[in-house]
Amino acid sequence: MQYKASSPEDYINQVPEERQDALKKLRQIIKNNLPKGFEEGIQYGMIGYYVPHSKYPNGYHCNPKEPLPFISFASQKNSINLYHSGIYAVPEIHNWFVSEYPKHCKLKLDMGKSCVRFKKLEQIPYELIAELCTKLTADEWIDIYETNIK
Repeated sequence: MQYKASSPEDYINQVPEERQDALKKLRQIIKNNLPKGFEEGIQYGMIGYYVPHSKYPNGYHCNPKEPLPFISFASQKNSINLYHSGIYAVPEIHNWFVSEYPKHCKLKLDMGKSCVRFKKLEQIPYELIAELCTKLTADEWIDIYETNIK
């Protein structure tokens, strides 16, 4: 589902009321655990955390006007989805997440390349997401990104 939001607060206010608390908590977990150097805003119609142009002027290679994306989350039709570029780009982070997930959630992991889907809001593994947020600094993400796009 696409929301036309101008801020993270605006985005959360537009989603169905039964999802708002989960999104607020997810937002706070990310903000509390993400290393300095990332900024929060709306990116690609979702709440996103990215490396701002002030830190990485080149921006995202697909659209240099966009800051370099890192983490985002969205309320979709049947789930809340978390997108983490490090899971996609760093095999060690992917393997760590897949092995840790069952320790935090009884449900089967529903995951794409960088997308983790949470269909039951009460089963979102906030502690695991908090730890995931600490895995890469903005500078490390820039290095990984530049290495992979060359």
